[in-house]
Amino acid sequence: MTIHVEGLVAIAVFYLLILFVGIWAAWKNKHSGEAEGTDRSETIMVGGRDIGLFVGGFTMTATWVGGGYINGTAEYVYLPDYGLAWAQAPFGYALSLVLGGLFFAKPMRSRGYVTMLDPFQQLYGKRMGGLLFIPALMGEIFWSAAILSALGATLSVIVDINIKMSVVISALIAIFYTLVGGLYSVAYTDVVQLFCIFVGLWISVPFALINPAVSDITVTAVKHLYQSPWIGSVQKGDTWVWIDNFCLLMLGGIPWQVYFQRVLSASSATYAQVLSFLAAFGCLVMAVPSVLIGAIGASTDWNQTSYGAIPPKNKTEADMILPIVLQHLCPPFVSFFGLGAVSAAVMSSADSSILSASSMFARNIYQLAFRQSASDREIVWVMRITIFVFGGLATLMALVTGTVYGLWYLSSDLVYVIIFPQLLSVLFVKGTNTYGSVAAYLFGMVLRIGGGEPYLQLPPFIYYPGWMTEQRKHHITGELEEIVVQKFPFKTVSMLASFLGNVAVSYLAKYLFESGKISHKYDFLDAVVSKHSGEIMDKTTLVTRGNAIGLSEMAPMKPRLSVTLAAAFTRRDTLPTETVEEEEEESSPDSSHHEEE
Repeated sequence: MTIHVEGLVAIAVFYLLILFVGIWAAWKNKHSGEAEGTDRSETIMVGGRDIGLFVGGFTMTATWVGGGYINGTAEYVYLPDYGLAWAQAPFGYALSLVLGGLFFAKPMRSRGYVTMLDPFQQLYGKRMGGLLFIPALMGEIFWSAAILSALGATLSVIVDINIKMSVVISALIAIFYTLVGGLYSVAYTDVVQLFCIFVGLWISVPFALINPAVSDITVTAVKHLYQSPWIGSVQKGDTWVWIDNFCLLMLGGIPWQVYFQRVLSASSATYAQVLSFLAAFGCLVMAVPSVLIGAIGASTDWNQTSYGAIPPKNKTEADMILPIVLQHLCPPFVSFFGLGAVSAAVMSSADSSILSASSMFARNIYQLAFRQSASDREIVWVMRITIFVFGGLATLMALVTGTVYGLWYLSSDLVYVIIFPQLLSVLFVKGTNTYGSVAAYLFGMVLRIGGGEPYLQLPPFIYYPGWMTEQRKHHITGELEEIVVQKFPFKTVSMLASFLGNVAVSYLAKYLFESGKISHKYDFLDAVVSKHSGEIMDKTTLVTRGNAIGLSEMAPMKPRLSVTLAAAFTRRDTLPTETVEEEEEESSPDSSHHEEE
């Protein structure tokens, strides 16, 4: 196998650029937040809550635009049985950002949370927060693995180096600058990342289009030439599956720490909303060159190229169609520039998920659940260790992956089915409690896992209406295997069952305990009778516990962030009326005037 020196040089240049920007961002913002009394750990998690419109717009767009996004979109446009009709991610994730901005960004940012799990621990308790951390962590690990898998495939095409080596090297670089600079390094490298993707792909697309081996993509969109039209179609029997997958991307794209990390780092709640809308537009724009490259792949007579007579789809290399097109249909200097820029850029997407997972563990599991008295320095070290651990897990998964898009859907499944309905309940449904949350968790988990998962070779034990068996090639061994295909939209049904279960069981538990039908002593989760127990993290309890962590209720443009655990979870509707009135008197302009007099 020949190593392409030019490609290796291009990779090295772009990798060094990303690394330099990450280290520079960490150095530039090393004292950020100190003047406002912000802990170092919180600065790593959400910056100084002063991310501006320019950097914020880029980093919010980069929430979804990375290796999995651009490679996966091109892959599905190229695949004969799918096409553009099944490349749902650009529209699904763009709509998820719009919905996130409309309904979720403002309440989360205005209450000054630090992670997505904060409201769950505030209302449902630290143990429930720990349970919800599991699907959130799995989602981030799967997502990072998809990104690293796409990157490894890209690098193996560019320079003919071992795919495992390329994954490991890329992961180590991403982990290093995430370790050094936290969210600031992630945000600033995102700017370089998107610029590299945009320029690198758009430079390459015109050259690929005019290659003699490529037919007119407007013709192959509707006519069968080398394969079925790349525009694709949705068969009648697959309509519910299409809707199920689209809802999964659209609604399942909201409850991610990697998204809320950006929301919570915005300088205000309004800014968080604006950034979400900008990112939705950015997602659509960034998908255009990937769609074109997928269409080019479907319109190519591969026998006329240096790739060979057998098309990528017949060699189980459809997931690498983007780097293959750039490598074999563009002049060498163009392909090396495009592939080098894209590979270095998609590397910086993995950092976001790794940082998100370590943030949730350090704050919601280690600090709030086990060590409320932990020092800021201790939390920083826990974050550093978990960045290594979770980065290693994602890298391990990337080395044994199948299709990029398969990992993509898989990473959203548990988040969509379990966390999304809980987020709806905790933010918009008054009166839900820990009993409902536990029931919702179990309903969603059983119904989703019961449907099986071919990518994990997990057979179903619930056969939903319309199920059938199909023979497919195993994504690693290439052997034919029989799998069960669920044509029923069971993921969305599982999500709805989880949400309704939360509401129904919560109100049932509330009625039974408050009416005396069940004795108060059986309220073993302290969720109804003992609302201010040590388990439920509201302000009333935490004031007496030794002020360890904190947030403001309505975080201003330049907030004082982390001072007390008492202020960390402030829900005014859980406080006694007298307490609210006292707070309002203390914070009113009149009272401060009288104090001065």
